Amino acid sequence: MHRVLLIDDDEQLGAPLATYFQRFELALTHALKPSEGLARLRAGSFEVAILDVMLPEMDGFELCRTIRKESDIPIVMLTARGDVMDRVVGLELGADDYLPKPFEPRELVARIQTVLRRRHGQNGPAAGAASPGVLSFEGLSIDPARRSVVRQGEAVELTGTEFELLHLLARESGRVFSRDDILNQLRGHDADLYTRAVDIVVSRLRRKLEPLDCIKTLRNAGYSLALRRLTP
Repeated sequence: MHRVLLIDDDEQLGAPLATYFQRFELALTHALKPSEGLARLRAGSFEVAILDVMLPEMDGFELCRTIRKESDIPIVMLTARGDVMDRVVGLELGADDYLPKPFEPRELVARIQTVLRRRHGQNGPAAGAASPGVLSFEGLSIDPARRSVVRQGEAVELTGTEFELLHLLARESGRVFSRDDILNQLRGHDADLYTRAVDIVVSRLRRKLEPLDCIKTLRNAGYSLALRRLTP
């Protein structure tokens, strides 16, 4: 059973969701307050966190920021329906996915399953059919098996989505991937997607890879990894 932590102040939400999640081998724990949720995250071995935006004590954005300082656990944000800004802010802070409220439980399960597949390197086309070796570039190495990245001798902590994006670009360095290509391969299913999400994750990734200038933008085309590949 994969352990999932829901942080949402709706007391009526946790129990029915937990019952539904069991059908998909997901064990849901419900925390009503951010302080309780943070304590549970620090004490337990959860694999995914679901955060509501509207919370007591601190909002979901501040909570996401706090979690990201301590952990790279996949985060799914629950946002107000139609509020694109909520989604943009959540992604900028390090969330891996978002889902508007009200939502269908099956859709939430699908989003969780997707981030889990990304986490464990089993996301079909995005994970790659075979990637046993380390990908080495000038100043950067990517280990698909360990899901680790080293930049100029220092380890870089990436979220699941950031790692998958970098791995996607690195497997075919020099190839230009359009935003639609990236969305399709990282998500693995058609959903309520928008290309701004790709730009946000690329921006986060660029900041983490500085001072390397490795992700190039080709106007009206997409993104590519522009580092020289080192021979094995």
